Amino acid sequence: MKKVAATMVAVTCLASLFVSCGGNKKAGTKGSVEAKGYSFGAETTFHSDEPVTYSISFSDAAWYAMQPEWESEGIFKDIENLTNVHLNITSYDSNDYNQKINLAINSGSATYIIPKVYDESPYVAGGGIVAVSDYIQYMPNFTAFVEKYNMNPDLDTIRQNDGKFYRLPGMHQAALQDYTIEVREDIFEAAGYNVRELEKDWTWESLHDVLLGVKKYMVANGLCTEKDYIWSDLWCGESGKGTGGNLLKLMGASYNVVSGWAMDGSNGGIKFDANKKEFYSSSVSDDYKKFITVANSFVKDGILDPETFTQADDVANNKFYSGKTVIKSTNRSSMANDVASMDKILGAGNYKLYVTAYPSGTNKNLAETSRLECGVMVSQKALDELGEEGFVKMLRFVDWMFYSKEAYSLCKWGPQGKTWDYQTVNGTQVKKLLPGYKCGGLGIGGAESDTDIRLKWGYAGGNYFYGHSTAESTDNFTPEVQDLYARYGKYKTVATVDPKAKPSEDEREQLNLWAVPLQDNINAWTLKFITGQKDINKDWDAYLSDCKNLNVDKIVDLTNKIYKAQQ
Repeated sequence: MKKVAATMVAVTCLASLFVSCGGNKKAGTKGSVEAKGYSFGAETTFHSDEPVTYSISFSDAAWYAMQPEWESEGIFKDIENLTNVHLNITSYDSNDYNQKINLAINSGSATYIIPKVYDESPYVAGGGIVAVSDYIQYMPNFTAFVEKYNMNPDLDTIRQNDGKFYRLPGMHQAALQDYTIEVREDIFEAAGYNVRELEKDWTWESLHDVLLGVKKYMVANGLCTEKDYIWSDLWCGESGKGTGGNLLKLMGASYNVVSGWAMDGSNGGIKFDANKKEFYSSSVSDDYKKFITVANSFVKDGILDPETFTQADDVANNKFYSGKTVIKSTNRSSMANDVASMDKILGAGNYKLYVTAYPSGTNKNLAETSRLECGVMVSQKALDELGEEGFVKMLRFVDWMFYSKEAYSLCKWGPQGKTWDYQTVNGTQVKKLLPGYKCGGLGIGGAESDTDIRLKWGYAGGNYFYGHSTAESTDNFTPEVQDLYARYGKYKTVATVDPKAKPSEDEREQLNLWAVPLQDNINAWTLKFITGQKDINKDWDAYLSDCKNLNVDKIVDLTNKIYKAQQ
């Protein structure tokens, strides 16, 4: 019955493409292609009558490396059982995933489906990837989400100069802030600070003063010496790759500055001034000077370890877990591991951990503004080898895999009854892992002997599930994380997404030629300012001069020229 119903949905979709299946006329479309040999539809399982194989890239993370069981009995086998689609996987180490897929695209050896892509711009010029916006009328799950949550303004931000987009992004109903900071609440309380009250309106400057008081208490009670740092952070050193990583992204956004991880692809910290309706470089602004001054104060006053910007993440975590430091960054995936690690080292009941809404600067905006995230490219090779009809069939599968609720739940949680089931909590049906299972990818801890469903079978991996409605994207959140998001809503705001200037290929190439050395220069100066290797007041003019010599003004001028020509 399910298959018959699916076929009827498919026929209905083709008969009234832009009504029942949410087609988007704005994107530019190809001609209608008849569905043969497969069933599909919005929230209907894609199923091919004949076995079919599609090649797909995989970003293989060392901390949960792909295992043979993922294909024989895990996520990939589940997908094949449901859809009759076998995925031929080409695995690349996550550290050089972008470089490897770039080489594959340029050499004509790319897989058909290329997920986990954050920026498709470098791949557009060579013609190796398809303008997927030409085909979204064949993707009922995608188009339904776009219409339901008014995603077209967000999709406009990834359109290229030709008006098309080349990446099928993960789409969120609302922007979600993942990264924040956590503290040893027991030590803060002992020092006389109520973090739960402070976080309501605290700033990075007031956090600085609080941490001075906490350190004074720790020194007086023999928990550290005056020479010790009580904050040594992760995702800033090796993970930051010379940008300052997560911490500088959070702090920078608090001061209207593009910094840290956000610097990548920003053409030198470019932001949009909504009042003046023009772009400028936040990296040479007064806000930037304020930002680095505040960041430097943590290092200068013996609070933040300057090794934060060079060390491995494990080093920072171990300092926190062992009680040597009292504050560090975290995210949803790390919270359960933080608790488990501290239980193991310090012992359960010997500490209190609190995840905070991180401080504000000159604004209360969260660092995350976009409702889009990484997404999927489709190679020209797929179109060339499959032909139009076969290519559209593959897109129906891609639509199911990345945009249906069924596939999202499967990729994230595994099959119902195998790894999870619904439980009634306070009168509400919620997803819960079955006894004997845990999942680091979902932030759900367990006993050491429990099976991690991500490590064992590949569920909750970062390649194949992202976006979706708030209810779906938060269905694994613990009560503690749900409480954090409630506090975000009370204490923080969401900034408006900046518009995009859409350069031509020649203009993009020119911007990249200018931006790469400029951004390297900005990142280097930023870390030197913050760690005290450069004096913010004495060396400020030299920094501005370096940026000017590296074409920061030309980038701003060209960006504004491109933007104004498109209005």
